[in-house]
Amino acid sequence: MAADSSASVSTMAMRRILPTDLVERGRCPFDPPPGLRGQGAIRPVDLLNGARAWLVTGFDEARTVLSDARFSADKLRHHDATSPRPPGPAGQETAERADGIFVFMDPPEHTRLRRPLTGQFTVRRMRQLEARVREIAVEHIEAMRAAGPEADLVPAFALPLPSLVICELLGVDYADRAEFQERTAVALDASATPEEQGAARAGLYAFMGRLVALKRAEPADDLLSGLVHDTDPPLTDRQLTDVALGLLNAGHETTANMLSLSTFALLEHPDRLAELRADPGLIEGAVEELLRYLSIIQLGVSRVTTEPVTLGGVELPAGATVVIATPEANRDPRQWPDPDVLDLRRPRVPHLAFGHGVHQCLGQQLARIELRIGLGELISRLPGLRLAVPAGQVPVRDEMLIFGVRSLPVTWS
Repeated sequence: MAADSSASVSTMAMRRILPTDLVERGRCPFDPPPGLRGQGAIRPVDLLNGARAWLVTGFDEARTVLSDARFSADKLRHHDATSPRPPGPAGQETAERADGIFVFMDPPEHTRLRRPLTGQFTVRRMRQLEARVREIAVEHIEAMRAAGPEADLVPAFALPLPSLVICELLGVDYADRAEFQERTAVALDASATPEEQGAARAGLYAFMGRLVALKRAEPADDLLSGLVHDTDPPLTDRQLTDVALGLLNAGHETTANMLSLSTFALLEHPDRLAELRADPGLIEGAVEELLRYLSIIQLGVSRVTTEPVTLGGVELPAGATVVIATPEANRDPRQWPDPDVLDLRRPRVPHLAFGHGVHQCLGQQLARIELRIGLGELISRLPGLRLAVPAGQVPVRDEMLIFGVRSLPVTWS
């Protein structure tokens, strides 16, 4: 794989060195892990690899880390204590990077790769995709109803919806979508063996390489064709393949987990579900509140200080690893009244579900569309939707840094 790594590989390795109380949820699966709570906005934490990092749980402090250029995302040039990668060789800090993993880059390299993508996520393309998102959602719900009245919402709905939308976005041919979905499912399956995941990722990388070559020879009206032909200076095949895989990682697993976990949360808050059924106009605000309340990105975002920095009254030396605790930052009582309450009518204020600063999620509007349409269609087309097992039997997934459920058995009237 390019640059020996990817965002998903890095976050899985990071998960293994975090103390369990920072990632394993307590009795309520929707609340942040107990180790994140009540110990100040920033504090040192000893990792299981013997290194020390600084944990940021305050909202304002997290926004500072994500927007201040003194906190670097470049895991090649700056040694991150949460990364399995050893410190780079001398002189690497001045060498131009040849990969396209821009989530682990700083400006100006990050800017060069991200700017063309920003131009591809146009309002026109998002509006075109909105109609297709609804078609895909309705198609899968009707298939569930035809086979019902019971289904596992994860493979039947939450996983295929964003996968097929990514296919539309990248311009994957219909004939190739089964292979794409199969390899993606294995690569992101935490229950798969490392060998199975490695083979699936290698297959995905080869798949994306072939797709880049196809778009170079036969461009179409899709995002990847635009990146191939409209970027000046042009991106290399390696960069294009890395960027395409980055979009897959960012836009597939996160949305799939938000769809299933949001449904689980609404089913466990029947009054909130009843509110949405009675007033579908609440759905946009409900999506924002669910993004804040659930915060499925646990501790996957880290930065390294490039010089001494004072953050929240704490002195950080140069080279310090800082880890953002998104679930707790999005429950900061200094930012929200009653932050542990799911309130679908809460006034809309900024949250960190999509990050902040130059690395803020490019596809956030598409994710909102998928969540708004996906949840809205589920609620309207499956009357009496409810869990088919006791809530305590729903298997949660905290073995990776993207929180969610491994399965969600549901039934309906």
